[in-house]
Amino acid sequence: MADYGLKDRVALITGANNPQGIGAATALAFAREGANLVLVYKKLPRPFDKSKTGRNGVDRYFEANAGNADVVEGKLREMNADYLILESDIASEDAVKEIYSKALDRYGRIDILVNNAADGDMDGLDTIEKITRNVIDDTFAVNVRGSILMIREMIRHRGDYGRIINLSTDAAQVFAGQIAYGASKATLEALTRSIALEVAKYGITVNCVAPGPTQTGWIAAELEKAVVPLIPLGKLIRPEDIAETILFLAGEQAGMLTGQVIKVSGGHAL
Repeated sequence: MADYGLKDRVALITGANNPQGIGAATALAFAREGANLVLVYKKLPRPFDKSKTGRNGVDRYFEANAGNADVVEGKLREMNADYLILESDIASEDAVKEIYSKALDRYGRIDILVNNAADGDMDGLDTIEKITRNVIDDTFAVNVRGSILMIREMIRHRGDYGRIINLSTDAAQVFAGQIAYGASKATLEALTRSIALEVAKYGITVNCVAPGPTQTGWIAAELEKAVVPLIPLGKLIRPEDIAETILFLAGEQAGMLTGQVIKVSGGHAL
């Protein structure tokens, strides 16, 4: 296995409370490499049927995102990882400043930022005929404003090593049925390129990973049967597939790779 040179680096990862999620998988991957972790999460309360949370589907996904990071923390503890877990809201400028204040108090620096936290409508209201102002505002508040604020603070407190990895979606450029969510992610891809040019002078790289259909607990068996034929490589993406790509972008070997959007989608939505 490659040595990414991440031992004792400090990685800040948002959206880390779903045990089956990309944030959690990324946190465990960084811990495996010996990095120190700052994990940020926000509980997203949505109604779910407890009797259905034992299998993949929206109920399992909603339960996970409504909870805290205890399961993830338990796994990190088993690995003897060094970590700090914060419950916060990156859409708030004051909260972002507090996140960095606590992280810097603990570790003195942030080397790597993974903007994984995201919000979006789950009630079928993200179409041009049904969309509401709240859906637009809530989606962009986290996916765009929150990501920008997190990046800005990292740049303000930059050290001698800097890697920023944003999370988009492979269908960002054309996402009928989820127009605000898709547009927010397409915006994040544009920001990735623009900010990469602005901060290159500091030796900081900025890249974006765009996952395809990833099993983070939300894809039920019936949906999986419908989705897998659309993926040329023939299977759902795993959170670990995304985490390994993020590790590479965060590591020393990717020092000349910046401003890129990398689809980890098995060929879906190329």
